[in-house]
Amino acid sequence: MIAANWKMYKDPDQTKGFFREFLPLLGNHERDEIVVCPSYVNLPAAVESTKGSRVAIGAQDVYWKSEGAFTGEISAAMLRAVGCTHVLIGHSERREYFGETDDTVNRKLKAALEHGLTPICCVGEVLKEREAGLTESVLTRQCARALDGLSREEARTLVIAYEPVWAIGTGKTATPEMAREAHVIVRAQAAKALGGEFASALRILYGGSVKPENARTLLSEEEIDGALVGGASLDAKSLAAIVKY
Repeated sequence: MIAANWKMYKDPDQTKGFFREFLPLLGNHERDEIVVCPSYVNLPAAVESTKGSRVAIGAQDVYWKSEGAFTGEISAAMLRAVGCTHVLIGHSERREYFGETDDTVNRKLKAALEHGLTPICCVGEVLKEREAGLTESVLTRQCARALDGLSREEARTLVIAYEPVWAIGTGKTATPEMAREAHVIVRAQAAKALGGEFASALRILYGGSVKPENARTLLSEEEIDGALVGGASLDAKSLAAIVKY
């Protein structure tokens, strides 16, 4: 899977323009599942622009309640109604700036899965934690809490993205070896929670300054099952180059 997180960029017209350029660049590419996650206001334009293509559209967040007096929030059912099939959950920026916790990630995961959305659950350590040798404990805690209470059947579409927070938007990238070690930890936690067969089939993406120049090196690593792409996904040619590495 190659998933694009547009963060807080583009408007509906720019979204339509992106897909007019991007879709022809894909040609007959069938190897990867491709997901683009624009902001809420761009979801209808993105869904309309990708009709009949192999590109899926995801949201950048979701609330765990189905409806109610929760000003500013969007439910999983609402996302499905506008044509979303995927959703990012627990992105580091949601954790850092907007109070996302391991517990709320778990609630959002359950809501997304219940409504048939494919969740891309983000985990990862900050620079202080890596330098203190806490990467394994952080990933273990985040994964254990995210998967708590889920059955193998419920979680069958789950995707996890490892994003070292110190590599997001900084230009720094984890080496393939560092990424592999982190992915092994995540897969071990998935095995502990949901069994070895589930864990071996689980797709674990790498996110953190992925760009055309390093995509091949990272994605050739056996433990890496795809990429969560930030800034480099805003340009159609750049994202297409990553997809077709």
